[in-house]
Amino acid sequence: MSSVGAQHGSGAAGDAQDAAPHRFLFDTGSVDFSARLVDKAGIETRIPHRGEMSLLDAIVWHNADFSRTIGVKRVRDDEFWVPGHFPGKPTFPGVMMIETAAQLACWTFLARKSDTPLVLFLRIENAAFRKSLSPGEDLFVLCQEFKHQRRRFISDVQGLVNGEVAFDARLSGMMTEPRGF
Repeated sequence: MSSVGAQHGSGAAGDAQDAAPHRFLFDTGSVDFSARLVDKAGIETRIPHRGEMSLLDAIVWHNADFSRTIGVKRVRDDEFWVPGHFPGKPTFPGVMMIETAAQLACWTFLARKSDTPLVLFLRIENAAFRKSLSPGEDLFVLCQEFKHQRRRFISDVQGLVNGEVAFDARLSGMMTEPRGF
């Protein structure tokens, strides 16, 4: 087990009694963070992101009903943002962390569907950033559905870097027309 799983917390992020930023969204103690259940090609069968906007590299874990998932994004030194964010100290942009989480939340929502409609990201709430991320590091994203309807979802997401919480937020998305790709 990686150091990520060894440092899991038992409380949900955002609990009024749990102000410590190191708590994980859900218990990850039994998760094998080295697993790759779904690769990038498999992810792309569900979500439309391609090229430099395809941020999610693999699905590491999901529970039986796909209401909780963990994905991974390997931050590389050849990515488009490296030269300018920031020269001499490349730092993965927070907005890209949120986009990675939004892609996982969309994949999670669509994992139970037989079709693959286009899902649009609608809202970010309560985003907080606590740790930076640099090339060579892995961003593990935890996603837990808060609300799931036929066409819409609300998910709590959290990013982990080296066993520590890098960010958390609540994201919303909604299905639109069937995608044409």
